Amino acid sequence: MKPELLIIFYRNPELGKVKTRLAATVGDAKALAIYYKLASHTRTIASELDCDRVVYYSDYIDTEDAWSNSEFSKKLQWGGDLGTRMENAFEIAFANGYKRVCIIGTDCMELTTHIVVKAFESLATKDAVVGPAVDGGYYLLGMNRFIPELFREKEWSTSSVCKDTINDFTQLAINYHQLPMLRDVDTEADLPDELR
Repeated sequence: MKPELLIIFYRNPELGKVKTRLAATVGDAKALAIYYKLASHTRTIASELDCDRVVYYSDYIDTEDAWSNSEFSKKLQWGGDLGTRMENAFEIAFANGYKRVCIIGTDCMELTTHIVVKAFESLATKDAVVGPAVDGGYYLLGMNRFIPELFREKEWSTSSVCKDTINDFTQLAINYHQLPMLRDVDTEADLPDELR
């Protein structure tokens, strides 16, 4: 077991169920194809990291998919809203003895292995790390101890999530590192050239 764990939250790919805001303008089939490319990019950068990795599936664990069973452990998300599901994943990680834990999704083509490495490195001297997304959310959150307050009292999937999280850091006297701002792919306007 490594001291660091990368949690990847992954929605099971299903036509009409992924990237719904994107699908509204490009159609369900293209949205699903783009989602597969985003997931592939996330898999590539995660595979290059020297840490343990776990994929948390939204609906069911798929042992036959492109996420290698030897590289990625697999679990099922559980809890009501996104915050509760993330809180549960972090709580389990720290209960299992991990010292530094980061979570990402599969929405960010701009995310690199180097940025995730920087996130883990910052947790040697900071309590938490956040990667703000252009839309007001975040593409990465990390901590070196369990801080459940970060997952509560949030309007998930809105433009206030990152700001509210940074407010939590301030109120709880948590010293944190902020990563560069990146763009998540949620709508057609967010698509980089390689996904168009």
